[in-house]
Amino acid sequence: MVFSSLSFLYVFLPLVLGVYFLTAWFFPQGKNFILLVFSLAFYAIGEPRYLLLMVGTIVFVYAMGRWIGKKRGTPAAGHLLLIGCAVLLASLAFFKYTDFLLRSLGGLLGRELPLLRLALPIGISFYTFQALSYLVDVYRGDMQPLTGWIDLATYIALFPQLIAGPIVRCSDVAEDLRHRRTTAGDAADGVCRFVLGLGKKVLLANQLDMLCTACREEATLSVLSLWVCAIAYALQIYLDFSGYSDMAIGLGKIFGFRFPENFNYPYISQSITEFWRRWHMTLGGWFRDYVYIPLGGNRVPRWKWVRNLLVVWALTGLWHGAGWNFLLWGLWYGLLLAVEKLWLLPVLQKTPRWLRHAYVLLAVVLGFVLFRAETFSAAVADLGGMFVPGVLPLYTPAALYTFASYAGLLLVALTAATPLWKKLVHRLEATPLPALLQAPVLGTVLLLCTAFLVDGSFNPFLYFRF
Repeated sequence: MVFSSLSFLYVFLPLVLGVYFLTAWFFPQGKNFILLVFSLAFYAIGEPRYLLLMVGTIVFVYAMGRWIGKKRGTPAAGHLLLIGCAVLLASLAFFKYTDFLLRSLGGLLGRELPLLRLALPIGISFYTFQALSYLVDVYRGDMQPLTGWIDLATYIALFPQLIAGPIVRCSDVAEDLRHRRTTAGDAADGVCRFVLGLGKKVLLANQLDMLCTACREEATLSVLSLWVCAIAYALQIYLDFSGYSDMAIGLGKIFGFRFPENFNYPYISQSITEFWRRWHMTLGGWFRDYVYIPLGGNRVPRWKWVRNLLVVWALTGLWHGAGWNFLLWGLWYGLLLAVEKLWLLPVLQKTPRWLRHAYVLLAVVLGFVLFRAETFSAAVADLGGMFVPGVLPLYTPAALYTFASYAGLLLVALTAATPLWKKLVHRLEATPLPALLQAPVLGTVLLLCTAFLVDGSFNPFLYFRF
């Protein structure tokens, strides 16, 4: 079950809100228990066979956190942390990377090896990283271990950010887990954030996927169709993921949680360094604090610093998916960041703003060509068709028709990826107009989303596979 589904919007969500706020009114101490029950139910609906894995992870992390907390400051705490991290990472690696390793090994041996073909537990990359950060923070003394198992279980299984983030550190929400309340203003802000995120997902991202499909299914591919597909996919994955993050943050606010922001208009960046300060910020912060800095960060000889950078970005690529294209996508950014930090950033500062912006957009779009490709050879073929003259026709009548049909969607999606609409709202805030229009606008967006969901069966979420 995804947030952008009729069953969630009109069955699950009203039910959980009703039970939760009734409980908060009559028995405030039971709020976390209600959220935990519904979170486990949410997970069971989407992935019932892995519910025991989720429960087992909760029990294991709770026990290890308490144990590490008691032994903190002794060598035993370090040993316990290693065991805890090893078990969590082994679980993630088993489900996510076993078949990738078997395929790669089979390729080296020249024969096919039998694959496990295990379904990837939904959200395992997100809740595993949250569990790891909790154990490390307890070991470092950045927070005290949670003494209530319901609090810890709620943190790990909390359905608003379970399957798609943002990656929330327990230290950031520990106080909210124990003491929180939802004001009318919080609820209104949360509803607004959720509905606008739903609109980004259903009205824009889903339609952009249809554009990508139309481009790829043309009888004859052309340079135009490949470029339109690449640009549409870059917009789709941003609107899809940031829209889901908006929905998660909005839901969190309704329940009294303050989740960190995950995106900050990355497509307005003037360098790749800036881009990754704006894109999936909670993942970047996680790798910085738990991998990059422990490796030495940039306080080491230059060759070690480059090594640290490439290690982090190789892991970032593999976090997104078990495939060579994901690894190469991560290394692509690692190399770009290394080049920028070594010599390119001073050059960019003297370059016209529009040219810096064009450089970032080109690098990102090309990276997403690699990211989207099923195989490395498919990515090479697409890039060759986009850049090598004569490989494909410049355009076809079908490509022109597809582009013309979706030009309006692309224009709206482009503006949605910039702060334009946010600035417009801020300018109107000095008048009573926003307050008067908020309810009708949100109602219209929700109605349109509902109509689109009723009308079509296509409603993917890209980050389910991560």
